[in-house]
Amino acid sequence: MLTNQTLTMLDGSTKDLGDFQGKLLMVVNVASRCGLTPQYEALEELQKKYQDRGFTVIGVPSGSFKQELKDDDQIAEYCSTTWGISFPMLQKADVNGRNRHPLYKELVKAKDSKG
Repeated sequence: MLTNQTLTMLDGSTKDLGDFQGKLLMVVNVASRCGLTPQYEALEELQKKYQDRGFTVIGVPSGSFKQELKDDDQIAEYCSTTWGISFPMLQKADVNGRNRHPLYKELVKAKDSKG
């Protein structure tokens, strides 16, 4: 179940997904060396604009596509200094394959509006 997930954040702290219950979450896999990396700016704008209304972006740095920096410290430094990211970021994780992060294992099971 999704709310039972314990998430390890980029800084090594943990947070229970249940802490976000009642909020609208946008879980986004991200990478520092991807053509879509400039979307960090728009994600940060969404976070700042709607956080007071119960909206939170959760970034998931992923090496699944070979476009992420080597370790969590590098990712944290890059996101902070280059993009000013304030939204929660998980530790680097796989979002596909056998070693897929448990959160993504659950998310892919979720049904969309078409069932």
